[in-house]
Amino acid sequence: MRWLSDDAVDRLREEADLPDLGSSKYIVIHKLGSGGMGAVYLAQDVDLGRKVAVKVMNVADATGALASRMMREARIVALLEHPSIVPIHDVGTLDDGRVFYAMKLVQGARLDQSAGASLYDMLRIFQKVCEAVAFAHARGVIHRDLKPENIMVGPFGEVLVMDWGVAKVLSADRAIDNGQTTDDRRRSSVRRHLALEDADLIATLPLAAGSAGDTTGGTVIGTPAYMAPEQARGQTELLDERSDVYALGAILYFLLTGRPPYESGGATDAGEQAGAGRPMRPRQIDPKIPRAIEAICLKAMSAEREDRYASAKEMAGDVVSFLDGEPVSAYRENVFEKAGRWLGKNHFIVLLIVAYLIMRLIVFFSVGR
Repeated sequence: MRWLSDDAVDRLREEADLPDLGSSKYIVIHKLGSGGMGAVYLAQDVDLGRKVAVKVMNVADATGALASRMMREARIVALLEHPSIVPIHDVGTLDDGRVFYAMKLVQGARLDQSAGASLYDMLRIFQKVCEAVAFAHARGVIHRDLKPENIMVGPFGEVLVMDWGVAKVLSADRAIDNGQTTDDRRRSSVRRHLALEDADLIATLPLAAGSAGDTTGGTVIGTPAYMAPEQARGQTELLDERSDVYALGAILYFLLTGRPPYESGGATDAGEQAGAGRPMRPRQIDPKIPRAIEAICLKAMSAEREDRYASAKEMAGDVVSFLDGEPVSAYRENVFEKAGRWLGKNHFIVLLIVAYLIMRLIVFFSVGR
Protein backbone atom coordinates (compact mmCIF):
# COMPACT_ATOMS: atom_id res chain seq x y z
CA MET A 1 0.00 0.00 0.00
CA ARG A 2 1.28 3.49 -0.93
CA TRP A 3 0.75 6.17 1.66
CA LEU A 4 -0.17 9.66 0.52
CA SER A 5 2.19 12.45 1.43
CA ASP A 6 1.05 15.24 3.74
CA ASP A 7 1.06 17.66 0.79
CA ALA A 8 -1.17 15.35 -1.21
CA VAL A 9 -3.56 14.99 1.73
CA ASP A 10 -3.68 18.77 2.14
CA ARG A 11 -4.46 19.21 -1.56
CA LEU A 12 -7.23 16.62 -1.37
CA ARG A 13 -8.67 18.31 1.69
CA GLU A 14 -8.64 21.67 -0.14
CA GLU A 15 -10.40 20.14 -3.14
CA ALA A 16 -13.04 18.57 -0.88
CA ASP A 17 -13.67 21.92 0.81
CA LEU A 18 -14.32 23.74 -2.46
CA PRO A 19 -17.99 24.65 -2.92
CA ASP A 20 -20.00 23.05 -5.71
CA LEU A 21 -20.97 25.85 -8.10
CA GLY A 22 -22.35 23.41 -10.64
CA SER A 23 -25.69 25.20 -10.95
CA SER A 24 -23.99 28.53 -11.71
CA LYS A 25 -21.79 29.70 -14.57
CA TYR A 26 -18.65 29.68 -12.38
CA ILE A 27 -15.92 27.07 -11.95
CA VAL A 28 -13.98 27.28 -8.68
CA ILE A 29 -10.19 27.24 -9.05
CA HIS A 30 -8.92 27.68 -5.49
CA LYS A 31 -9.60 29.45 -2.22
CA LEU A 32 -8.35 33.02 -1.76
CA GLY A 33 -9.33 33.65 1.85
CA SER A 34 -12.10 33.45 4.41
CA GLY A 35 -13.91 35.54 6.99
CA GLY A 36 -16.58 35.17 9.63
CA MET A 37 -19.53 34.88 7.25
CA GLY A 38 -18.07 33.43 4.06
CA ALA A 39 -15.04 32.39 2.06
CA VAL A 40 -13.73 33.94 -1.16
CA TYR A 41 -12.64 31.79 -4.10
CA LEU A 42 -10.90 32.42 -7.39
CA ALA A 43 -13.31 31.25 -10.09
CA GLN A 44 -13.70 31.23 -13.86
CA ASP A 45 -16.75 32.84 -15.47
CA VAL A 46 -17.55 30.29 -18.18
CA ASP A 47 -19.80 32.60 -20.21
CA LEU A 48 -17.46 35.59 -20.36
CA GLY A 49 -14.15 33.75 -20.06
CA ARG A 50 -12.80 35.89 -17.23
CA LYS A 51 -11.58 35.21 -13.73
CA VAL A 52 -13.65 36.58 -10.85
CA ALA A 53 -13.75 36.39 -7.07
CA VAL A 54 -16.74 34.51 -5.67
CA LYS A 55 -17.79 34.87 -2.04
CA VAL A 56 -19.79 31.91 -0.70
CA MET A 57 -21.50 31.52 2.66
CA ASN A 58 -19.61 29.18 4.96
CA VAL A 59 -22.63 27.04 5.84
CA ALA A 60 -26.13 26.40 4.57
CA ASP A 61 -28.66 28.57 6.37
CA ALA A 62 -31.93 26.94 7.29
CA THR A 63 -33.41 30.07 8.90
CA GLY A 64 -32.52 32.42 6.06
CA ALA A 65 -30.98 35.01 8.43
CA LEU A 66 -27.38 34.50 7.31
CA ALA A 67 -28.50 34.43 3.69
CA SER A 68 -30.23 37.77 4.25
CA ARG A 69 -26.99 39.20 5.58
CA MET A 70 -25.04 38.03 2.52
CA MET A 71 -27.71 39.39 0.19
CA ARG A 72 -27.68 42.65 2.13
CA GLU A 73 -23.92 42.99 1.74
CA ALA A 74 -24.17 42.32 -2.01
CA ARG A 75 -26.97 44.87 -2.40
CA ILE A 76 -25.09 47.55 -0.51
CA VAL A 77 -21.98 47.14 -2.67
CA ALA A 78 -24.18 47.07 -5.80
CA LEU A 79 -25.48 50.53 -4.81
CA LEU A 80 -21.92 51.88 -4.80
CA GLU A 81 -20.80 51.99 -8.43
CA HIS A 82 -17.50 53.82 -8.15
CA PRO A 83 -14.04 53.19 -9.68
CA SER A 84 -12.54 52.71 -6.20
CA ILE A 85 -15.21 50.35 -4.84
CA VAL A 86 -15.06 46.71 -5.92
CA PRO A 87 -18.04 46.01 -8.25
CA ILE A 88 -20.52 43.15 -7.87
CA HIS A 89 -21.13 41.13 -11.06
CA ASP A 90 -23.70 38.56 -9.97
CA VAL A 91 -25.55 37.09 -6.99
CA GLY A 92 -27.32 33.77 -6.55
CA THR A 93 -28.04 30.71 -4.45
CA LEU A 94 -26.37 27.29 -4.63
CA ASP A 95 -28.27 24.01 -4.62
CA ASP A 96 -27.52 23.56 -0.90
CA GLY A 97 -29.08 26.95 -0.07
CA ARG A 98 -25.88 28.94 0.39
CA VAL A 99 -25.87 32.46 -1.04
CA PHE A 100 -22.92 33.53 -3.20
CA TYR A 101 -21.98 36.61 -5.13
CA ALA A 102 -19.35 37.21 -7.80
CA MET A 103 -17.24 40.35 -7.87
CA LYS A 104 -14.27 41.78 -9.67
CA LEU A 105 -11.03 39.91 -9.03
CA VAL A 106 -8.77 42.47 -7.36
CA GLN A 107 -5.07 42.11 -8.02
CA GLY A 108 -2.39 44.02 -6.17
CA ALA A 109 -1.30 44.51 -2.58
CA ARG A 110 -3.10 45.60 0.56
CA LEU A 111 -2.36 49.14 1.62
CA ASP A 112 -0.64 47.92 4.79
CA GLN A 113 1.70 45.83 2.61
CA SER A 114 2.50 48.62 0.13
CA ALA A 115 5.93 49.85 1.14
CA GLY A 116 8.45 52.19 -0.44
CA ALA A 117 6.06 54.81 -1.82
CA SER A 118 6.87 58.48 -1.41
CA LEU A 119 4.72 60.73 0.77
CA TYR A 120 3.09 62.29 -2.28
CA ASP A 121 2.35 58.88 -3.85
CA MET A 122 0.77 57.69 -0.60
CA LEU A 123 -1.31 60.85 -0.38
CA ARG A 124 -2.58 60.35 -3.95
CA ILE A 125 -3.67 56.84 -2.95
CA PHE A 126 -5.24 58.19 0.21
CA GLN A 127 -7.08 60.86 -1.78
CA LYS A 128 -8.75 58.11 -3.85
CA VAL A 129 -9.77 56.28 -0.67
CA CYS A 130 -11.37 59.46 0.69
CA GLU A 131 -13.23 60.03 -2.57
CA ALA A 132 -14.61 56.47 -2.59
CA VAL A 133 -15.79 56.82 1.00
CA ALA A 134 -17.33 60.22 0.21
CA PHE A 135 -19.23 58.60 -2.68
CA ALA A 136 -20.59 55.91 -0.35
CA HIS A 137 -21.64 58.57 2.15
CA ALA A 138 -23.49 60.42 -0.61
CA ARG A 139 -25.42 57.18 -1.19
CA GLY A 140 -26.30 56.95 2.51
CA VAL A 141 -23.80 54.18 3.40
CA ILE A 142 -21.03 54.24 6.03
CA HIS A 143 -18.34 51.57 5.99
CA ARG A 144 -17.65 51.17 9.76
CA ASP A 145 -14.47 49.12 9.31
CA LEU A 146 -12.06 51.24 7.29
CA LYS A 147 -8.43 50.18 7.76
CA PRO A 148 -5.34 49.61 5.58
CA GLU A 149 -6.09 45.86 5.36
CA ASN A 150 -9.40 46.65 3.61
CA ILE A 151 -7.80 48.76 0.87
CA MET A 152 -6.17 47.23 -2.21
CA VAL A 153 -3.64 49.04 -4.40
CA GLY A 154 -3.21 47.71 -7.94
CA PRO A 155 -0.06 47.76 -10.09
CA PHE A 156 -1.40 50.58 -12.27
CA GLY A 157 -2.50 52.93 -9.50
CA GLU A 158 -5.92 51.37 -8.95
CA VAL A 159 -7.28 51.82 -5.42
CA LEU A 160 -10.20 49.73 -4.19
CA VAL A 161 -12.00 49.98 -0.84
CA MET A 162 -13.00 46.44 0.12
CA ASP A 163 -15.07 44.50 2.67
CA TRP A 164 -18.40 46.28 3.13
CA GLY A 165 -19.73 43.41 5.26
CA VAL A 166 -20.36 45.58 8.33
CA ALA A 167 -21.49 48.66 6.41
CA LYS A 168 -24.49 50.53 7.76
CA VAL A 169 -27.25 52.11 5.70
CA LEU A 170 -28.25 55.39 7.29
CA SER A 171 -31.90 55.96 8.11
CA ALA A 172 -34.18 56.79 5.21
CA ASP A 173 -34.71 60.43 6.22
CA ARG A 174 -30.93 60.99 6.27
CA ALA A 175 -30.53 59.49 2.79
CA ILE A 176 -33.39 61.23 0.93
CA ASP A 177 -33.04 64.66 -0.63
CA ASN A 178 -35.67 66.89 -2.23
CA GLY A 179 -35.97 66.94 -6.01
CA GLN A 180 -35.15 63.26 -6.48
CA THR A 181 -35.27 61.53 -9.82
CA THR A 182 -37.00 58.19 -10.29
CA ASP A 183 -33.64 56.44 -9.88
CA ASP A 184 -33.00 58.38 -6.66
CA ARG A 185 -36.37 57.32 -5.28
CA ARG A 186 -35.70 53.69 -6.16
CA ARG A 187 -32.33 53.81 -4.40
CA SER A 188 -33.93 55.46 -1.40
CA SER A 189 -36.50 52.67 -1.29
CA VAL A 190 -33.71 50.10 -1.28
CA ARG A 191 -31.85 52.01 1.44
CA ARG A 192 -35.01 52.14 3.53
CA HIS A 193 -35.47 48.40 3.11
CA LEU A 194 -31.86 47.70 4.06
CA ALA A 195 -32.04 50.00 7.07
CA LEU A 196 -35.03 48.02 8.30
CA GLU A 197 -33.09 44.79 7.72
CA ASP A 198 -30.47 46.03 10.19
CA ALA A 199 -33.10 46.00 12.93
CA ASP A 200 -34.70 42.75 11.74
CA LEU A 201 -31.41 40.86 11.82
CA ILE A 202 -30.75 41.86 15.42
CA ALA A 203 -33.95 40.09 16.41
CA THR A 204 -33.20 36.89 14.48
CA LEU A 205 -29.45 36.37 14.92
CA PRO A 206 -27.12 35.85 17.88
CA LEU A 207 -24.74 38.48 16.49
CA ALA A 208 -21.17 38.74 17.69
CA ALA A 209 -19.22 41.99 17.78
CA GLY A 210 -18.47 43.10 14.27
CA SER A 211 -21.69 41.78 12.74
CA ALA A 212 -23.20 43.63 9.83
CA GLY A 213 -26.63 43.93 11.28
CA ASP A 214 -25.65 45.32 14.60
CA THR A 215 -27.53 48.49 15.43
CA THR A 216 -28.24 48.19 19.15
CA GLY A 217 -26.36 50.37 21.59
CA GLY A 218 -23.46 48.91 23.54
CA THR A 219 -22.20 46.63 20.75
CA VAL A 220 -18.70 47.42 19.45
CA ILE A 221 -18.10 46.73 15.77
CA GLY A 222 -15.04 47.44 13.66
CA THR A 223 -11.29 47.25 14.27
CA PRO A 224 -10.23 48.81 17.61
CA ALA A 225 -7.04 50.47 16.37
CA TYR A 226 -8.96 52.43 13.72
CA MET A 227 -12.39 53.01 15.25
CA ALA A 228 -13.80 56.34 16.38
CA PRO A 229 -14.28 56.94 20.15
CA GLU A 230 -18.07 56.70 19.90
CA GLN A 231 -17.66 53.42 18.03
CA ALA A 232 -15.27 52.09 20.67
CA ARG A 233 -17.82 52.97 23.35
CA GLY A 234 -20.56 51.06 21.52
CA GLN A 235 -22.63 54.21 20.91
CA THR A 236 -23.98 52.92 17.61
CA GLU A 237 -26.73 55.54 17.56
CA LEU A 238 -24.01 58.22 17.14
CA LEU A 239 -22.28 56.56 14.18
CA ASP A 240 -22.39 58.62 11.01
CA GLU A 241 -20.08 59.88 8.26
CA ARG A 242 -17.75 61.42 10.85
CA SER A 243 -17.06 57.97 12.31
CA ASP A 244 -15.65 56.94 8.93
CA VAL A 245 -13.74 60.25 8.80
CA TYR A 246 -12.03 59.27 12.05
CA ALA A 247 -11.03 55.93 10.51
CA LEU A 248 -9.66 57.77 7.46
CA GLY A 249 -7.55 59.88 9.82
CA ALA A 250 -6.28 56.70 11.47
CA ILE A 251 -5.38 55.27 8.04
CA LEU A 252 -3.49 58.49 7.22
CA TYR A 253 -1.73 58.14 10.58
CA PHE A 254 -0.61 54.66 9.53
CA LEU A 255 0.64 55.92 6.16
CA LEU A 256 2.63 58.69 7.83
CA THR A 257 4.15 56.69 10.69
CA GLY A 258 4.06 53.06 9.54
CA ARG A 259 1.95 52.00 12.52
CA PRO A 260 -1.67 52.34 13.69
CA PRO A 261 -2.58 55.06 16.20
CA TYR A 262 -3.15 52.51 18.97
CA GLU A 263 -1.24 49.25 19.18
CA SER A 264 -1.07 48.28 22.84
CA GLY A 265 -1.35 44.79 24.26
CA GLY A 266 -4.62 43.81 22.60
CA ALA A 267 -7.85 44.77 20.94
CA THR A 268 -9.43 45.82 24.23
CA ASP A 269 -6.53 48.14 25.07
CA ALA A 270 -6.63 49.67 21.60
CA GLY A 271 -10.36 50.19 21.87
CA GLU A 272 -10.00 51.91 25.25
CA GLN A 273 -7.31 54.22 23.88
CA ALA A 274 -9.46 55.01 20.86
CA GLY A 275 -12.27 55.89 23.25
CA ALA A 276 -9.92 58.26 25.06
CA GLY A 277 -8.89 59.73 21.70
CA ARG A 278 -5.25 60.46 22.61
CA PRO A 279 -2.87 59.17 19.92
CA MET A 280 0.78 60.23 19.83
CA ARG A 281 1.29 63.06 17.37
CA PRO A 282 2.78 61.79 14.07
CA ARG A 283 5.63 64.33 14.16
CA GLN A 284 6.71 62.91 17.52
CA ILE A 285 7.40 59.70 15.64
CA ASP A 286 8.84 61.30 12.48
CA PRO A 287 9.69 65.04 12.64
CA LYS A 288 9.99 65.15 8.81
CA ILE A 289 6.22 64.80 8.44
CA PRO A 290 4.82 68.12 7.14
CA ARG A 291 2.89 70.04 9.78
CA ALA A 292 -0.08 70.59 7.48
CA ILE A 293 -0.49 66.85 6.87
CA GLU A 294 -0.19 66.14 10.59
CA ALA A 295 -2.93 68.71 11.18
CA ILE A 296 -5.21 67.03 8.61
CA CYS A 297 -4.63 63.67 10.31
CA LEU A 298 -5.28 64.95 13.83
CA LYS A 299 -8.36 66.96 12.83
CA ALA A 300 -9.91 63.84 11.31
CA MET A 301 -9.06 61.93 14.50
CA SER A 302 -10.50 64.49 16.92
CA ALA A 303 -12.13 62.83 19.93
CA GLU A 304 -15.17 65.11 19.57
CA ARG A 305 -17.22 64.42 16.46
CA GLU A 306 -17.96 68.14 15.97
CA ASP A 307 -14.22 68.92 15.70
CA ARG A 308 -13.62 66.49 12.81
CA TYR A 309 -14.10 67.13 9.13
CA ALA A 310 -17.81 67.19 8.42
CA SER A 311 -17.33 64.79 5.50
CA ALA A 312 -14.79 62.61 3.73
CA LYS A 313 -15.14 64.94 0.74
CA GLU A 314 -13.99 67.89 2.85
CA MET A 315 -11.01 65.88 4.08
CA ALA A 316 -10.11 64.87 0.52
CA GLY A 317 -10.23 68.56 -0.41
CA ASP A 318 -7.60 69.41 2.20
CA VAL A 319 -5.36 66.57 0.96
CA VAL A 320 -5.69 67.85 -2.63
CA SER A 321 -4.89 71.39 -1.46
CA PHE A 322 -1.70 70.17 0.21
CA LEU A 323 -0.67 68.22 -2.90
CA ASP A 324 -1.29 71.29 -5.06
CA GLY A 325 0.76 73.56 -2.80
CA GLU A 326 -2.28 75.39 -1.45
CA PRO A 327 -3.13 76.15 2.20
CA VAL A 328 -5.25 73.61 4.08
CA SER A 329 -8.15 74.45 6.37
CA ALA A 330 -6.80 72.30 9.22
CA TYR A 331 -3.56 74.25 9.67
CA ARG A 332 -2.84 77.96 10.17
CA GLU A 333 0.52 78.83 8.61
CA ASN A 334 2.94 81.48 9.86
CA VAL A 335 4.56 83.99 7.49
CA PHE A 336 7.66 81.88 6.90
CA GLU A 337 5.63 78.77 6.13
CA LYS A 338 3.50 80.73 3.65
CA ALA A 339 6.64 82.00 1.96
CA GLY A 340 8.18 78.52 1.89
CA ARG A 341 5.02 77.02 0.42
CA TRP A 342 4.87 79.78 -2.22
CA LEU A 343 8.50 79.19 -3.16
CA GLY A 344 7.92 75.46 -3.35
CA LYS A 345 4.93 75.91 -5.63
CA ASN A 346 6.56 78.57 -7.83
CA HIS A 347 10.19 77.45 -7.75
CA PHE A 348 10.43 77.33 -11.55
CA ILE A 349 9.36 80.97 -11.87
CA VAL A 350 11.77 81.93 -9.09
CA LEU A 351 14.63 80.17 -10.91
CA LEU A 352 13.80 82.01 -14.12
CA ILE A 353 13.82 85.37 -12.31
CA VAL A 354 17.12 84.55 -10.59
CA ALA A 355 18.65 83.45 -13.90
CA TYR A 356 17.45 86.65 -15.57
CA LEU A 357 18.93 88.82 -12.81
CA ILE A 358 22.26 86.97 -13.02
CA MET A 359 22.35 87.53 -16.79
CA ARG A 360 21.60 91.24 -16.32
CA LEU A 361 24.44 91.50 -13.81
CA ILE A 362 26.82 89.76 -16.18
CA VAL A 363 25.86 92.12 -19.02
CA PHE A 364 26.12 95.16 -16.72
CA PHE A 365 29.64 94.32 -15.58
CA SER A 366 30.70 93.37 -19.11
CA VAL A 367 29.55 96.75 -20.47
CA GLY A 368 31.15 98.56 -17.56
CA ARG A 369 34.57 97.22 -18.51
